[in-house]
Amino acid sequence: MKKPAPAQYSALQIGLHWLVAALILAAFILIWQFGNTPLAPDTFKLKLQLIAWHKWVGITVLALFVVRLIVKLVHGAPEIDPATDPLQRKIAIGVHHLLYLLMASIPLLGWMLSSAKGYPVLLFGVVQLPDLVGKNEELGHTLREIHELLANGLLVLIGLHAAGAIKHHVIEKDGTLARMLPFLRRK
Repeated sequence: MKKPAPAQYSALQIGLHWLVAALILAAFILIWQFGNTPLAPDTFKLKLQLIAWHKWVGITVLALFVVRLIVKLVHGAPEIDPATDPLQRKIAIGVHHLLYLLMASIPLLGWMLSSAKGYPVLLFGVVQLPDLVGKNEELGHTLREIHELLANGLLVLIGLHAAGAIKHHVIEKDGTLARMLPFLRRK
């Protein structure tokens, strides 16, 4: 027997949502800063630190993705309002599935990219993670392109996700956004 969907997201689900969102934003900021920092003797250490932080954030997102998935399987998620247009419902479900897929695949591809390029992933400067693939410059180049393409796709999906939530809040006034921002709930 399937248990009923909860009326609201749990505090843990809300916290994980916003923590992962902040980390994804941090990963983009770090890699943009890395790309905008010239390679010079006085910036070499900074570039290394920026890419290390980017990797740490990515691996943390991957770990939190697993936690989020487990929590979602245990707690469930509120259902989409049955009055929602069927096309909008399919889009919302599709965007959520793609977001989950990208939260897992982008960090994994980044880890594989580092392995293929011969750069270890040293988590928090302490724990060296195993290489996922052998050193292979051509594979590394391909993985970088895929990693960047999917990351750009993630930006688009985040924009759609945010726009949808704002539309529900401003136009439809249906409480959808309040499910992730409890302070918006009507008393």
